[in-house]
Amino acid sequence: MHIEVTGSGAPLLLIHGWGMHGGVWEEVAQKLAADIRVHSVDLPGYGYSEAGKITTLDAIVDELSASFDEPLAVCGWSLGGQIALHWAAREPDKVRRLILVASTPCFARRADWSCGMESEVLAQFAGDLEQNHATTLRRFIALQLRGSENERELQVRLRERLFSRGEPDMVALRAGLDILRDVDLRGELQHIKQPAMIIAGERDKLTPPAASRYLARAMPSARLMEVAGAAHAPFLSHPEIFVEQIKSFLHE
Repeated sequence: MHIEVTGSGAPLLLIHGWGMHGGVWEEVAQKLAADIRVHSVDLPGYGYSEAGKITTLDAIVDELSASFDEPLAVCGWSLGGQIALHWAAREPDKVRRLILVASTPCFARRADWSCGMESEVLAQFAGDLEQNHATTLRRFIALQLRGSENERELQVRLRERLFSRGEPDMVALRAGLDILRDVDLRGELQHIKQPAMIIAGERDKLTPPAASRYLARAMPSARLMEVAGAAHAPFLSHPEIFVEQIKSFLHE
């Protein structure tokens, strides 16, 4: 896996969401690097990381865990949040602190879970992906930013960055949608006892704030911060607030 390191101090790993790559963190990584050693990863099949057969949540966590030989704080956005959650539950000695950004334990709606996306919408994304992956990824960006302050500006920035490290691997894209459709981590939350910060966008249409509130209630040592005016990417729309909160949390 391709991992970029900047700054010095205690280690923090940033994990991107579906369809993107580690470059999405560029601005906040630079701000955090003043006193934190920031690791930005391209997940397998994304950005500069090699494509492969790493297609399950456990396999992704195995690959990440093998890449670090010291305990670290982990920050995951969206799909990256589910990866971070599962890693924290599996290896509490490796993940010492947890930051979840626009994340949910269960992305798809279920009979007992109303905070998820309709399965038909996920199925439509999967079908569209096979027809035209570039258009589908751009549509996903639009959905992530819908309702955010500075929505149009953010769309331009994310679309410019989308393929800046090359085309994502179709196997990785399909696997990511499968994880979003199938994974339900609600049963793991009570066992995640590390200090955790949950950052939600007040206007998030993909992972509504109710999902973040659920995480904060279910995890023993979690706190919640909702960013007013933010949608699914608060680290892009409100970077100063985001960086300030993370630094405060990590330096406790």
